[in-house]
Amino acid sequence: MGLPSPSGMARTADGHLWFTGVAIFRVPANALGHSRDADEPLDYTLFGVADGLPPSTESPIGAPNSALTRDGKLWIATTQGLAMIDLPRLPRTSGKPAIYVEAVTVGRNTQIPGHALVLPTGTHHVSLQFDAVEISSPERIRLQYRLDGVDSEWLDADHADHASHTTYSDIPPGTHAFHMRARNRDGIWDRAGRVYMITQLPYFYQTRVFQFGSGVLLIMLLVGAYQFRVRQIAGAMNTRFDERLTERTRIARDFHDTLLQTIQASKLVADDALATNTDPGPSRDALSLLSGWLGQATEEGRSALNSLRSSTVEGNDLAEAFRRAGEECSSQRQIEFAVSVEGSGREMHPIVRDEVYRIGFEAIRNACAHSGADRVALELSYLENLVLRIRDNGKGIAPDVAAKGRAGHFGLVGMYERAARIKGKLTISSSFGAGTEVELVVPRSIVFPASSMRPRLVAHIKEFFRRPFRPGL
Repeated sequence: MGLPSPSGMARTADGHLWFTGVAIFRVPANALGHSRDADEPLDYTLFGVADGLPPSTESPIGAPNSALTRDGKLWIATTQGLAMIDLPRLPRTSGKPAIYVEAVTVGRNTQIPGHALVLPTGTHHVSLQFDAVEISSPERIRLQYRLDGVDSEWLDADHADHASHTTYSDIPPGTHAFHMRARNRDGIWDRAGRVYMITQLPYFYQTRVFQFGSGVLLIMLLVGAYQFRVRQIAGAMNTRFDERLTERTRIARDFHDTLLQTIQASKLVADDALATNTDPGPSRDALSLLSGWLGQATEEGRSALNSLRSSTVEGNDLAEAFRRAGEECSSQRQIEFAVSVEGSGREMHPIVRDEVYRIGFEAIRNACAHSGADRVALELSYLENLVLRIRDNGKGIAPDVAAKGRAGHFGLVGMYERAARIKGKLTISSSFGAGTEVELVVPRSIVFPASSMRPRLVAHIKEFFRRPFRPGL
């Protein structure tokens, strides 16, 4: 209900504003002097033929003149002559119209409204008929309505046959408040109005229980799919590790049965010739030197053979292996070496364990041989992923060398290659004078058997259900 466009205005002693133009209407004192919300209506009284004014005042008449006399009469010039409103004798009322819901139609069935309305599941058509009772000047009554959750603003009600009605289709499930408010004969709105509650019963799949259950099921499916994919990747990696372990064992066996046996046989021949040749001279010296070389080759071959076979028999004691490497480093030069472990050691694939050890051993060897550090700290964590971190307080290296290695040197390059083979992330952070930090992170799905994930998952689920329920969370 918009305000008609005025062309003249007069203010009475009580502060009311009278506007003339296309129509004649009155706005109460201070009604325009304060800010209003978008949903708050404007109070005003419209005067027309029912009040004794000629019909022409309700049509455009240009810019009519109006004057207010001392005795409280408002004179208005119209095309039919002068019109006068005796303001002191105008009836006033502060009463509120009585608003009520007259009838409710659900589908094609009309029913008594009652105190509230409950709509059956699948209702697609609801019609509400409502009205306001005003004995004096019922034609001035105006109604507005709004259904929470459906209407974004107040709507003007049609007033055909002195009754208002509105129709809704597909009301969302839940309880909604149907607000109604009316304006009395003096244009004053009843801002409190009346509220009629309407509840639309949902289908089973619209209930919160079903939606919550569906959400939980979806999360479980996503978690299951993720775990299945992780197990697939871990299984593929373990298969590759098993193939490498099998190949390593085959090489060790072939090395023992061929080259090492030949070296040992050659040493026996050299020792036998050295025993039978008692004459001093160049030939005996050459046999003695050859026997020593063959003996050294035999020891080196046995050491390499033990290294190849050790992966199949050694346990998962990385911390102890790193301690031995640190003790060896400390025996060569004055350096403080410390090892700390978070969590308990867990079984891992031998190939993965060897790659982790080789990376850590190379980092320790570099710190001892090249950094000039007097302190080296090693941290090993089994809490989530496998995390190996080695820090020293040495002179550091250039960031570009730490990222790619030095040309012609393959120590750092080999560390990055070993980390990539086990899907780990190797980070080497360093700068001149600030020491070096080597960090290796291997995903738990790769480094630990897939079966070790289940107890942790069960533990997380048990911990979740042990937590006390707190409303509002």
